[in-house]
Amino acid sequence: MRAAGWDFEVVVSGADESEDHTAGPGPLAIENARRKWAAVIKLRPDAIVLAADTVVWREGIFYGKPRDLAHARTMLADLAGRSHRVVTGVVIGGARHTPVEFFETTEVSFHPLGPAEIEDYIRSVDPLDKAAGYAAQGEGGRIISRFEGPLSNVIGLPVERVGEILASLGLPPQTRQE
Repeated sequence: MRAAGWDFEVVVSGADESEDHTAGPGPLAIENARRKWAAVIKLRPDAIVLAADTVVWREGIFYGKPRDLAHARTMLADLAGRSHRVVTGVVIGGARHTPVEFFETTEVSFHPLGPAEIEDYIRSVDPLDKAAGYAAQGEGGRIISRFEGPLSNVIGLPVERVGEILASLGLPPQTRQE
């Protein structure tokens, strides 16, 4: 967001995240973003609050953050050589702005990965704080063979669409003097 021209403050919501995925990945991501938004707006009632949650989904299986390295290995092996969806739910609004909600979906495919490649990957990227145990930015993106949709969504926030909404709320990016 800073690279796109917005200044912001990160506030950890502390909200519990739902894992009830019976309605699908979009509704799950939106529900978790709503929970985060509701918690933070209480702390910053005069602010425009942007809350987001990202889920990874393949054939009805929800991939959250791995509980340990063994779980990360299992997730990466399951996704290896296959496609999955990365869905980010976003809620943006404040006391004077009705919250806007949406979710963005990006289809991601992994290269086939053997056990040695998964081990090498886990050594280079901390998988424990990432949905499905992987990252799309930097070194983390080497396991991705292709994607359809916004890459920023896979990295964690669909910045293009968020920017459009912020601008519609009267918050265009700041002009930077270099």
